[in-house]
Amino acid sequence: MKKILLLFALLLAVPSLLAAQTYTIDGAHSSANFTVKHMGISTVHGRFTDVSGTIVYDAAHPEKSSVVAVIKAASVNTDNSMRDKHLGSADFFDSAKYPEIRFQSTSVRHAGGDKYVAVGNLTIKDVSKQVEIAFTLATGKGMKGEPRLGAEGQLGINRFDYHVAYDPTGVGVSKDVNIELSVEAAGK
Repeated sequence: MKKILLLFALLLAVPSLLAAQTYTIDGAHSSANFTVKHMGISTVHGRFTDVSGTIVYDAAHPEKSSVVAVIKAASVNTDNSMRDKHLGSADFFDSAKYPEIRFQSTSVRHAGGDKYVAVGNLTIKDVSKQVEIAFTLATGKGMKGEPRLGAEGQLGINRFDYHVAYDPTGVGVSKDVNIELSVEAAGK
């Protein structure tokens, strides 16, 4: 009888162990980096230093997973204060009027092994466009034993599509921007 009760208790516990876990993006251990060609001859590197959001991860049913990530546009940093001020102006991000860059997934699919693809809406300034972000996922435990996950992905965008159109010829600053994301998030 004890074995049957123990088995029954385990069966009741399994769904809760496999249920989706909510994680909060750890801004101190996450980054949103970008590169863009300048004058077609050099590459400028930059990053956003204020990244936050929430990830819901369901290991048993990845298609039930989701992500909402928010980047403060004014946190752009290229290690050149004059350029950073220009990037925050209406010529580029217009961070006073559009303070956030946002990604909200509409679907997540498992692509085998540690590979996944998040499809969702990327909003920059007054434009939202659907993008796909291929990423790898790792899970583990934090210093206090809390569940942690890490995701790394990349995508390319055309900045003109998002009205980030200073130098509309694309000669001085390329229209193509490469974005690299590295996110660590803590569960509860």
